[in-house]
Amino acid sequence: MLNFEDKINFTNKKNDVLAIGELLVDMISTDYGDNFESNQYSRFFGGSPSNIAINTRRLGINSTAVAAVGKDGLGDFLINYLTEVQLDPSFIQQVNHATSMVLITKSKDTPVPIFYRGADYYLDYSEQLARLIQDSKILHFSSWPISRNPARHTIEKCIKVAKQNGLLICFDPNYHPKLFSRQEDGPAYVKSIIQHVDIIKPSEDDAERLFGQDKHENQVRKFLDLGAKLVIMTLGKEGALVSNGRETVKFSSYASNVVDATGAGDAFWSGFYAALIKGYLLKEALEFGHAVSAYKLKAVGGVVDLPKLEAIKEIYKL
Repeated sequence: MLNFEDKINFTNKKNDVLAIGELLVDMISTDYGDNFESNQYSRFFGGSPSNIAINTRRLGINSTAVAAVGKDGLGDFLINYLTEVQLDPSFIQQVNHATSMVLITKSKDTPVPIFYRGADYYLDYSEQLARLIQDSKILHFSSWPISRNPARHTIEKCIKVAKQNGLLICFDPNYHPKLFSRQEDGPAYVKSIIQHVDIIKPSEDDAERLFGQDKHENQVRKFLDLGAKLVIMTLGKEGALVSNGRETVKFSSYASNVVDATGAGDAFWSGFYAALIKGYLLKEALEFGHAVSAYKLKAVGGVVDLPKLEAIKEIYKL
């Protein structure tokens, strides 16, 4: 059991966080809106696992992103961005499909996306990737790569190797019906993955898409019943409800200035992971997750120029 008063003791490995999944371009509207009223959009680096890899590196731990992009200008933009922020792009595959893109309205709440998918789900498994997993402490993935093959098979193999090598396996169940084939029961597949997961972080919207409407406490219990060891249910400005099955704790948000919510969940994961790796108690790591998310919310885009974790600690008096 993952106890709130305990630290997670990791085996000494070179790479701290292995974030595998989508790497894509976020086109975010200049104006706020709920139905894409804006006529102007700006290009941003995007993709949840890749955001986390960059964020955690900036916070002061080692991380690697694994993803697939197209052999095109947008793919080059994404790889060049990784290089500029000193993240190794060696595990970014370039494939003969268009780089994936998401159109997003700038929002202070959960952003509304339109998906244009191409290269992201053509991610292949390799022996090089297997070796990287063996030399990592945390495996992170989201619903994007498990929504379609061949990326789904790749994630399934990664989970198997991660379990064999004692990694902490973490899943962002950001299920959206448009990611999955209409012929498939997407929620059923997502639920089947949860039994292999240590930590899961659904939002209110994620839980509702998977289970329908219910009380927060009931939604958390459903994830636990499917096999997750720790459930972090984020509640926007209301903070988060977290349970390990024996104890449930409510955490408050640190956000006071919300400019753009894009990437707020990724920032939470990033602060949480960085604190765990640096030896903080689980409950302290959850506070760091909220603090890093609050810092990100002050700027537009999924990735912002984060300071080291120690500076976040001073800013938010943790």
